[in-house]
Amino acid sequence: MIAFITGASSGIGRASALKLAALGYDCIVCGRREERLISLQHQIENLGRKAKVLVFDVASESQVQEAWNSLPSDWKNVDVLVNNAGGAHGLEPIHQGSTTDWVAMIDSNLKGLLLVSKPIMEVMVSRNQGHIINITSIAGKEVYPNGNVYCGVKHAADAITRGMRADLYPHGIKVSSIAPGLVETEFSLVRFKGDEERAQKVYEGFQPLTAEDIADTLGYVVSAPEHVVIADVVIFPKAQGSSQLVKRQA
Repeated sequence: MIAFITGASSGIGRASALKLAALGYDCIVCGRREERLISLQHQIENLGRKAKVLVFDVASESQVQEAWNSLPSDWKNVDVLVNNAGGAHGLEPIHQGSTTDWVAMIDSNLKGLLLVSKPIMEVMVSRNQGHIINITSIAGKEVYPNGNVYCGVKHAADAITRGMRADLYPHGIKVSSIAPGLVETEFSLVRFKGDEERAQKVYEGFQPLTAEDIADTLGYVVSAPEHVVIADVVIFPKAQGSSQLVKRQA
């Protein structure tokens, strides 16, 4: 069995690759930080599974195609695709937003999801089997102040996931979405452009989810019986009631 994971150099992607390796999958780990991916490759191999590293930007069609073409034919029979690459940039009212941030969010969360999925979906359809898991967000279920474009692209990713399911289910392909709430990863550090103090405040006063929590959920989704599709999962930390409701300790 082969799993293809984007955004695997840290956080949810890295944890998901390790979970899938523990479940018996050989892994293709993808991202832009080669050193981290090579370290992950060694960890997967230490679990007794094979791993390949692909370094590319999901938003570049030429890089995606080159990376895909570089795989030996037997590695292209992907059983599980985890579309995890993405992220938020900035947290301003829409009239103060950066167009550079907007483009980056559209590229990584939407364009990247589609470009990576295309060749893999074609192989899955030819084999009449496969499972696509899109890591979305509570931002794809709700809209919160200053979330504007990020919420927009995650709503679109949620719609694309449902569209994938509608088109691919006749070919025996499962399609799932996992939409986390607050998970302590590099997410906020990226959103706030390296401002560690501001990023840390997001997770103060309560116990957030971890990347491993999401990976455990993914493990359950991929391990469900063949006739079962876990179509849509929203997962919060206990202290979170919605995108805007968080119970913090004083």
